Amino acid sequence: MTDMLESPASSYSKKPARADEKILVSRREAAARLSISEGAVDYLIANRTLTTKRIGSRVLIPVADLRRFANADHPERLAR
Repeated sequence: MTDMLESPASSYSKKPARADEKILVSRREAAARLSISEGAVDYLIANRTLTTKRIGSRVLIPVADLRRFANADHPERLAR
């Protein structure tokens, strides 16, 4: 009966993440996903609307933040 239970490690998939399954993306990819310029992404980062994670010299943005931003209304302009 116990051999029917899977441990969390055995259910983990070792397949590489597809592009649409990434959890962190570059500024360029974030801009493309939101259909805005990279400058607008920089503005959102500077105003802490989007968070970033640093891995070495790379600045990456969580896809969850992009989804949150995309699902909200933004009546104001992105850049002044």
